[in-house]
Amino acid sequence: MATAKEVLVPDIGDFEDVEVIEVLVAPGDRVKAEDSLISLESDKATMEIPSPHAGVVESVKVKVGDKVSEGTLIAVIEAEQAGAEAAGDDGGQEDKQDRDKNKGEDEGKTASGGEDRKKRSEEPAAARPPAGSPAPAAPPVPELTPRELAAAQRGKGHASPAVRHLANELGVDLAQVSGSGRKGRVLKSDVQKFVKNVMTRSGPTGPVGLQMADFSDVDFSEWGEVDHEPLSRIKKLSGPYLHRNWITVPHVTQFDEADITELEDFRQGKKDQLAKEGVRLTLLSFLIKAAVVALKKFPHFNSSLAPSGDELIIKHYFNVGIAVDTPGGLVVPVIRNADQKGLFQLAAELGEAGQKARDKKLGPKDMQGGTFTISSLGGIGGTWFTPIINAPEVAILGISKAEMKPVYEDGTFVPRLVLPISLSYDHRVIDGADAARFTTELRTVLSDIRHMLL
Repeated sequence: MATAKEVLVPDIGDFEDVEVIEVLVAPGDRVKAEDSLISLESDKATMEIPSPHAGVVESVKVKVGDKVSEGTLIAVIEAEQAGAEAAGDDGGQEDKQDRDKNKGEDEGKTASGGEDRKKRSEEPAAARPPAGSPAPAAPPVPELTPRELAAAQRGKGHASPAVRHLANELGVDLAQVSGSGRKGRVLKSDVQKFVKNVMTRSGPTGPVGLQMADFSDVDFSEWGEVDHEPLSRIKKLSGPYLHRNWITVPHVTQFDEADITELEDFRQGKKDQLAKEGVRLTLLSFLIKAAVVALKKFPHFNSSLAPSGDELIIKHYFNVGIAVDTPGGLVVPVIRNADQKGLFQLAAELGEAGQKARDKKLGPKDMQGGTFTISSLGGIGGTWFTPIINAPEVAILGISKAEMKPVYEDGTFVPRLVLPISLSYDHRVIDGADAARFTTELRTVLSDIRHMLL
């Protein structure tokens, strides 16, 4: 016997209004439990929402372009008996409570809309624009005077989780933003206007932000044939954050080399053993362990600069982000509590994270909470590069392709496997001398992996 089951958007972290980019089922389709129903795109990640039940899709309640949040109704499925029993009586009760709650909210919105229409009908004709007239232009964003800024700083900064996340990404203190929403609630547009105002306003010592000329619109087809290829959604989302990090964080990059000859011998000796268990032991596992050793010795690299700019927030946990190359662009899943895990466990988690990234199964929580990031190009090539800091982190480690080099030892040249490393750091927090000490510590640990046990 089939039972109609509503499928809602599950917990997707502190995100709201996430866009539906693909609907993978249609009414009449038969699905199994964990089959994907829709794809969402948010914050550099594409995630697919699976069906909790097996059965037949009765109706689909969303379409491409819709914005959804936790609890939004996706579809109704005629669940098969096994799926219905697995759901349990409590699930049915929760579904009913959610429907009652949504019904009450809809009734409240309808009543509110009726009152608004009544008020508009009572307005004098002179107060309403004539039919067909263009909408009035939006008023220009005023520059904040010192008095206005002080008044904004006294605000409470009421905002939704999505707006708070945006403000955190842009480094905005919500207490300084004047909300235009109901009861002074801060909206996304308020945060964006605040940032625009700050970036263009001039202070006593000059412009607060960069004022750059726009690129001219060039018709490149004038000189030959061209194609137009749209950017992937991930690149569209990550581009503004990379641009912000590059122009607002004073980057300096320290270059160094590490001798990993013995490390590679050990890795090759264990690689086949782990391969039988379906785990790839890559150099990245060793790099995470070595980075944790260095971060513990130099805790400023595991910190963030407070929004006020006058103190550091030093973290006593070690969550290492790993940049993963996917067909859609770069994503950064986070390996949590890396200091509490061995090499083999890290290797297994890295394999799972990489596969989820390539399958577009990463959720927002999989990419949050990082304290330090590693970007490895070793599987591709190159020598050194300047990775962009993943703010609000203060440093990022770039790894290039290791190669055999002649190293002078005991009066003769011997072949050694040398790994190029590039450490970008926020110069407001870290001095060049500390950066050199950090890379020296990395060299020491990578050249003798016994240091990872100390």
